[in-house]
Amino acid sequence: MIRAYIVLAALFGLTGVALGAFASHALKSQLSAAYLAVFQTGVQYQMLHALALLGVALLSLHRPGRLLTAAGALFVAGILLFSGSLYLLTLSGIGKLGMITPLGGTSFLAGWLCLALAGWRIRS
Repeated sequence: MIRAYIVLAALFGLTGVALGAFASHALKSQLSAAYLAVFQTGVQYQMLHALALLGVALLSLHRPGRLLTAAGALFVAGILLFSGSLYLLTLSGIGKLGMITPLGGTSFLAGWLCLALAGWRIRS
């Protein structure tokens, strides 16, 4: 899983930068200010959790375990569900997609909890 998490972290970082630039340039005149802010929220959370996923992968090199594997999987799910639903919502205008967003947020929270528990179990 370590290799997969590093590759996914890099791809999420790459697409986060690309989507942020896309929003700043191409979408600025296409979306309302409110929808542009929603899109940028998706980008921010994607970038933050791409870095968190990279941290999980690097920590897993030294302290592999189920909690770190779960944290990584939950961060991936969170990016796809939270950020993905925000992107789709703003680009399609389908408001019902916003019902998916909290599932992604819950995935992020669970991922951070797994990471905290994994850290708690590390002995000095």
